[in-house]
Amino acid sequence: MNETSPAVPGGTTAATRRAPVLGLDELHGSLTDPVLDAMNFLNEVVSRFPEALSFAPGRPSEGSFATEDLAHFLRIYTEYLERELGWPGERVRTQLFQYGRTGGIIHELIARTLANDEDIHVDAESVVVTTGCQEAMLLVLRALFARPEDTLLISSPCYIGATGAARLLDIAVRPVPEGPEGPDPEAIAEAARRTRAAGGRPRALYIVPDFANPTGASMTVAARERLLEVAAEEDLLILEDNPYGFFVREGTARPTLKALDRGRRVLHLGSFAKTALPGARVGYVVADQEVIGAAGERSLLADHLSKIKSMTTVNTSAISQAVVGGLLIDCGFRLREANAEAIAFYRANMNTLLAELDRHFPAARRESLGIGWNRPDGGFFLVVDVPFLADAKALEDSARNFGVLWTPMSDFYPGSGGEHTLRLSCSSLTPDQVTEGVARLAAFISERAAGPVR
Repeated sequence: MNETSPAVPGGTTAATRRAPVLGLDELHGSLTDPVLDAMNFLNEVVSRFPEALSFAPGRPSEGSFATEDLAHFLRIYTEYLERELGWPGERVRTQLFQYGRTGGIIHELIARTLANDEDIHVDAESVVVTTGCQEAMLLVLRALFARPEDTLLISSPCYIGATGAARLLDIAVRPVPEGPEGPDPEAIAEAARRTRAAGGRPRALYIVPDFANPTGASMTVAARERLLEVAAEEDLLILEDNPYGFFVREGTARPTLKALDRGRRVLHLGSFAKTALPGARVGYVVADQEVIGAAGERSLLADHLSKIKSMTTVNTSAISQAVVGGLLIDCGFRLREANAEAIAFYRANMNTLLAELDRHFPAARRESLGIGWNRPDGGFFLVVDVPFLADAKALEDSARNFGVLWTPMSDFYPGSGGEHTLRLSCSSLTPDQVTEGVARLAAFISERAAGPVR
């Protein structure tokens, strides 16, 4: 027995007896926020009912990707360094095996790809490579929100990764109700004015303009242009999150806010999770805003985001970046074209989901039951309004007794809202699974809507 830890009654040691017990009220308040519990609960339900068909996760399809592709893309990247850039083997080895440039090692490749795919033309130095888009969000929020009165405007409902990040950083949030085509720019202007009237400073707006998570709503081009005008009038920065823009179901792709931006109001957040390889956890932020120091020195906001990153993740995995970099090189820096198969897959899945909802709930039946849904122009998600409480209890009943999972929409609303709405994601299922899943969902909705709750 360790002489410094004498035995005490009950079989413990003095050292064990002195171990602190932490009160939850002594930890950060975000740990009791329902937003942080939402994903854990959903993951738990999915694991408890593995046989259920799941419309819950927004994870991408694995498609035709094969494990040997990882080595293939890695080799393409190393050959690019050796043959195109003329690097000696020792330098290539260091690039892959060592800590690298904090702002990323494939920033130039990302900048070239953005120019081709999105008509976004920025200096590569304004691109910061991050560990997923979630880190990009945290870096941007930490840098921009310096005062207690600084307020983040968000669409409501909103992706919980954004509201959760704001909660972790104690950033005040003001929701702006979302309509069928996303937030109304005039409502955003009004929210900025109300924030000022209440003593706050509207600092930035977080928005997903294309096929937003959770609703699938998209902004018109006219609304995007008006939003940029509002941002200039109200001195707002715009945090544009664009994970789903490639996946158009109807019509053509709309220009990103960053492509329309002429006043450097937009910080463009991106990720390769949906368009390339989610397991790599590679994202980025385009931060080409100019920063002026106390002595008049000028720098890019990207430089300051890199400083924060150096104190969090230090840098993004060089191996992950190299694999993604090889993929970008392999597709000629045209990732949209490389996603043609995925675009067709998601289009077919969304069309199947909408067709099956129409088949199980024709207009007269929809009206009699009091249900309805939107028809997104693309992306992964749509929302269904139901006449019953779509909460955790209903979700468990759906999983246990009908074999189908979905996501309660109330998790996406700051405060209250969405209690009678559920989100469906069709991204990770096959068309046959979508068909069967809607049949199970229809049975669940019909029973809940027509009779007493179990």
